Amino acid sequence: MDHYNQLLENSVVSASFQEIADRQENALRPKMLADFQGQARLKENLSIFIQAALKRGEALDHTFLIGPPGLGKTTLASIIANEMGSEIRMTSAPALDKPKDLAGILTNVTENSIFFIDEIHRLKPALEEMLYIAMEDFEIDWIIGQGPSARTMRIPLPPFTLVGATTKAGSVSSPLASRFGITAHIEFYNEEELANIIHRSSKIVDVKISEEAVLTLARCSRGTPRIANRLLRRLRDFASVLGEGTITNEIVHNGLKRLGIDQQGLENQDRNILRAIIEHYDGGPVGAETLSISVGEALESLEDFYEPYLIQKGYLKRTPRGRMATSKAYELLNIKKKRNTPDDDQGLLF
Repeated sequence: MDHYNQLLENSVVSASFQEIADRQENALRPKMLADFQGQARLKENLSIFIQAALKRGEALDHTFLIGPPGLGKTTLASIIANEMGSEIRMTSAPALDKPKDLAGILTNVTENSIFFIDEIHRLKPALEEMLYIAMEDFEIDWIIGQGPSARTMRIPLPPFTLVGATTKAGSVSSPLASRFGITAHIEFYNEEELANIIHRSSKIVDVKISEEAVLTLARCSRGTPRIANRLLRRLRDFASVLGEGTITNEIVHNGLKRLGIDQQGLENQDRNILRAIIEHYDGGPVGAETLSISVGEALESLEDFYEPYLIQKGYLKRTPRGRMATSKAYELLNIKKKRNTPDDDQGLLF
């Protein structure tokens, strides 16, 4: 009994720590477009679309958010709801298993509200078909009964806005993608935009940070606000224990070294990926599945998190034959080329 109570107590403590982490993450999320850093053109267009919808008293057109993880798709969905003065219901495609799961949410949406589906590229075909009618006609078809006596009943829905987010736009079926009236591509952030985000977040988490430290941290954040905020919280810990509470440039360099992150923002796994391509496969080409097994990384993580940044920084290339390390990767790892790797790839592999 004592052992059970201890387990229960530990689970409650773990849950409370998770809740604290979630609250900290949510506290850093901007609530309105004016507070959302970067993505200037996207914000300007969204602001116009939202104002126009409000003037007409209509629901905003269905909105498709595309971009790598951590760039603010979920945050933008919440901001859209706040700007529209609407409530928001949030879920992810993997959590929707059967049509009744989707129908249960759709039949409870309110007029002009926001329904957010994350990872919408993982939506099952049967659920996609239900969404088609819901998005276009604001109705859903529901089958009542079984066998010969079964009949279809069409249930009306109030006008609502579906906000779909994906890291893999190419995996979203064409019929579903074409039903979104607004498509927004979220790009990686530049260092100035990340510096603004770090300044804002440092005030929220109540930590002092020097200007030089801000610039160094922005440079090492992989163009991603989520990573910038995560590193800021860890550096706050280093500053509290190893320093005097202020994040200085010295604390940033020391902290990043302890975390295995270099001045380009590359982590140990980034270097492992490049080293595997060079040492195990002579610089490539090598298939993504083979590479993911070689470095012990899930294929989805490899494609969604590591590869985009390595490609952006010029260390990796995607070709029709597979992944290849560039000359820059050899220089990074201080490895001498055994042979010349062709630079003329026959297009990108999507």
